[in-house]
Amino acid sequence: MTQQYWVGEFFVDLSRNQITVNQEVKTLAPKALSVLTVLAQQQGQVISQDAILDAVWQDTIVSPNTLQRCIAQLRKALGDDGKEQHFIKTHAKQGYSLECDVRWQTQSPSAAPTQHSEDTHPEPSHTPAPAQIRSRSQFGFALFAAAFFIVGLAASVLFEPSSSEQLTISEFRPLTATDNREVAGVYSPDGEYIVFHRFSTELCRNSIWAKRIDTQQEFRLTNNLDINGQHQFSPDGKTLAFVQTSTCVQPVTQKLCYHLMTLDFDKALQTPQTPTRVLECKNSQIREPQWLDSEHIALLQKTDERWKLIRYSMIDNSSAPLYEVSDGDIISYDYSRKDGLLAVIRLGEGEHYYLDMLRPDGELVSSHRIHYPNTIARFRPIYPNFSPYENQLAFSTGRQLYTLTYQGQVSPVTLPVDEPMGSPVFHPSGSRMLVIKGQYDSDILTMPFGNEASLQTSQATILERSTKEESNAVFQPGGNLLAFNSARSGQMQIWLSDGQVPRQLSNFPMDTFLYETHWSADGSELLTNADKALVKFALDGTAHAIALAHPIEQLFYWDSHAQTALAQLKINGVLTFAELNLTNSAIRVLNDREVTWALKTADGSLVYTDHMDRFWRSGPVEDELIEPLLDQGSERRFTAYGNTLYGINENAQLWSYDLHSGDFEIITTVDSEIIRISAVNDDQILLIKQLTSRKEVVELLLAE
Repeated sequence: MTQQYWVGEFFVDLSRNQITVNQEVKTLAPKALSVLTVLAQQQGQVISQDAILDAVWQDTIVSPNTLQRCIAQLRKALGDDGKEQHFIKTHAKQGYSLECDVRWQTQSPSAAPTQHSEDTHPEPSHTPAPAQIRSRSQFGFALFAAAFFIVGLAASVLFEPSSSEQLTISEFRPLTATDNREVAGVYSPDGEYIVFHRFSTELCRNSIWAKRIDTQQEFRLTNNLDINGQHQFSPDGKTLAFVQTSTCVQPVTQKLCYHLMTLDFDKALQTPQTPTRVLECKNSQIREPQWLDSEHIALLQKTDERWKLIRYSMIDNSSAPLYEVSDGDIISYDYSRKDGLLAVIRLGEGEHYYLDMLRPDGELVSSHRIHYPNTIARFRPIYPNFSPYENQLAFSTGRQLYTLTYQGQVSPVTLPVDEPMGSPVFHPSGSRMLVIKGQYDSDILTMPFGNEASLQTSQATILERSTKEESNAVFQPGGNLLAFNSARSGQMQIWLSDGQVPRQLSNFPMDTFLYETHWSADGSELLTNADKALVKFALDGTAHAIALAHPIEQLFYWDSHAQTALAQLKINGVLTFAELNLTNSAIRVLNDREVTWALKTADGSLVYTDHMDRFWRSGPVEDELIEPLLDQGSERRFTAYGNTLYGINENAQLWSYDLHSGDFEIITTVDSEIIRISAVNDDQILLIKQLTSRKEVVELLLAE
């Protein structure tokens, strides 16, 4: 059977289980592509469900639902919403037909299929193959093509250091272009390996991997892990250190425990190893380990309300403060062993960001306020790393690179890319750097809700979708509009939909990060948290920024009648749960708990969850713990309709709880891919489903 063919502009490669269009590759289940091939072989003809089932699932009994799921996957990959049915058409009680033109890939007379290059698909004899048809390794490079073209036209991409040195990007090279999610890439001290964290979406497995750069050979270094952060090599390159996060067996002050782990790199290259736990934190958080020398590791530790930098001794298993602030908070840091300097980013006076340069013993060398250009929002945190150039660090805001001098001056690097990327980590030679690049794809689902005795996620249908992220969906009070965040236009924006044609409401600049969005009570306005600042929108797109003195970490609830909002603010570096007056910016602190989500019900009751995922209800004298919900909190949040709460617990069970009657009910179990409950009304529950979260390690080579 021919392994490659065209469906309109879509190139189908059965040997790789891929569909490619416009430089975007989508990997599908083999059975789904087999269904597409059966339809393509009889293009334009109606094929019954039984005929398709017999052709694809020979000698196997499956239900029609299996075929329907494959059709839904194909429609999503082909950009068909199932309503217009431009590609695959449903014929009631008859079957399906493929309505788009099909062109079959022809065999070149001079080469057999087994002789085709691993890097290029064979071209059809009658039509040249477009530039987007590439192997998986070339696809990662193609994603950077537009940016590379800009670089070529500009002739150079420059940092602007205090010296005459210039940095020019000469080549982009994907290193881990797979279907998995790869993050936290670093170089080994000798520059021969990269080490990264890989999450297999197919096997649901987390592991640390290494790749030898010159041979591209990969090594799995660990057995399965919990969540772990950035890896760091010891100075001699023999040991990896990282922080692993897991659920505490008996939580006391926090739900998660944090472990400093080490791994023998040489042994792990031979066979996967079990990391060694050297430090456990049950009542504080730790992150970002950096080796100061062979015996000491710097760590960020959060105790009480703020982060501080500590120095941990591997010899006597002790720690001591290295640097802390009393009127702000530490955001991030990096260490240059070559220069013997620590670069610390902190939030300080006036809620501005500062760069403090330190010696490894904690001696302060310099401190300067960071002067943001207009292209970076005031409250946007940054995470710079040392660069190979004197007096400079480098960071990314997503699709834009910047440099930061030791004196706090920020300069852009004109290198916009098509997808967000993490801040660069430089090779020991200074000739190249690693970034993490990729995209996140989630859809908005609607599940019927009413008097049904049992609901199943299989009853859920896609309400809004694209190949990018859709999230934060909320119903319009008293109307038929749905407001949601979407990156479908290339930048996260607020969109409105009446169920027919969605329209873009906002017009935020590149790299704006959108958080929560809420409707006014009359459905005439929206309030959103954009880059930790509040912006109000009318339905015609008119925007009004609300001047605030402090960053909004989370916007929980908006009372448009009283013009107040429930929010988690950061005041002098401390997270503060407060009611914010949007008219005069007055702040009323509600309590000293670390709140993760909050709202008000129809009768005005304030309900919130704390960092232990416990539910609380405001009371006349003190807040009351809602004991029936002790095991129901999770990162999937909760919502309310009337005076009933709805949420999804850690066992993926959708539940309801009536605050008046005390009735608690497990409604159904949802798919594991459901990451959030978004809204509820009389007859619908909105859910956010994660489809993909692809990340890859990419290397940017610097010209001499």
